[in-house]
Amino acid sequence: MNRWRGIRPQVEEEGEVEDVGVGEEEEEGTWGRMLPELLQEILLRVDADGHRWPQRRDYVAFAGVCRRWREAVMGIVQPPRETGDITFPSSLKEPGPRDSPVQCLIRRNKNNSAFYLYLGLSESFTDKGKFLLAARQFKHGAYTEYIISLDVDDLSQRSNAYMGKLRSNFFGTKFKIYDSQPPHYGAKVSSSRGSRRFTSKQISPQVPAGNFLIGRITYKFNLLKRGPRRMQCTIQCPSAHDTIQDDSIKSKAHHTGTTILRNKAPRWHEHLQCWCLNFHGRVTVASVKNFQLVATADSSQPSGVGDEETVLLQFGKVSDNTFTMDYRQPLSAFQAFAICLTSFGTKFACE
Repeated sequence: MNRWRGIRPQVEEEGEVEDVGVGEEEEEGTWGRMLPELLQEILLRVDADGHRWPQRRDYVAFAGVCRRWREAVMGIVQPPRETGDITFPSSLKEPGPRDSPVQCLIRRNKNNSAFYLYLGLSESFTDKGKFLLAARQFKHGAYTEYIISLDVDDLSQRSNAYMGKLRSNFFGTKFKIYDSQPPHYGAKVSSSRGSRRFTSKQISPQVPAGNFLIGRITYKFNLLKRGPRRMQCTIQCPSAHDTIQDDSIKSKAHHTGTTILRNKAPRWHEHLQCWCLNFHGRVTVASVKNFQLVATADSSQPSGVGDEETVLLQFGKVSDNTFTMDYRQPLSAFQAFAICLTSFGTKFACE
């Protein structure tokens, strides 16, 4: 029997036959019998609402039509680690799936030093995708900052769309990642300049926003300028087993673990006369910016991080201003995006 058709059970009680419920088919009517292809197209339009995040009321309205529509919504609002989908802003700071990476695209605008992250909706590099995050580079004397925001037009630390930032030293070899929300209970706001409390309420309205240090990325000096870049990342990642509830003080996991990542060493290809990594078709242009990150051989790292062969984050060039970003557990989309931003720009004494 079709799973969407209702069953009208009857029971015999005191010699009478009683109808115990209204048939689901009658209850849902025309809306419940809509073609699956059309229903999916409507849901995709709700989910990918141009360059703005869709409102929760849109999902509630969609789910309120009938049971079938409600089940369709529930299929995409699960945590990213379960489905690989990113529906609400809070999902940007939850770990990705363990078995397969979330495939994203980063598009660069050189004219305004801006970068835009999109969730890939197909295998095509030309796919528009679903907008996730925007970042813009700002230079402040001896250091550079990348402000990361949910809004393509409003990249201010005082904006409700503010998600965090990335700061580099003068040489572009050392970076710090700051989250607008505390990574765990009791986390202290950074004492660095510009770390004052902000008004961001997109992730958790009940938790005051600030700047909380959650990661460091270091590019090793290469004075002889031989071989590709070498980098190491130390990131505070939420436990994949913790429940992250949106719009509450519980929006951050109870526990975090320190994950240490390093770039996977490429091999020298004699015939091509270049350094090579297997990106499985996700990178098409050779670039010093391309990298793959794997876990270090450290037994103290949290379980489920992966081994030295499992690529947890890969980033690479596919055209002049388009790059792929594929990440998985224990990294979140926000953390992966911040790490990839460190690859842009010149690295003095590193290449």
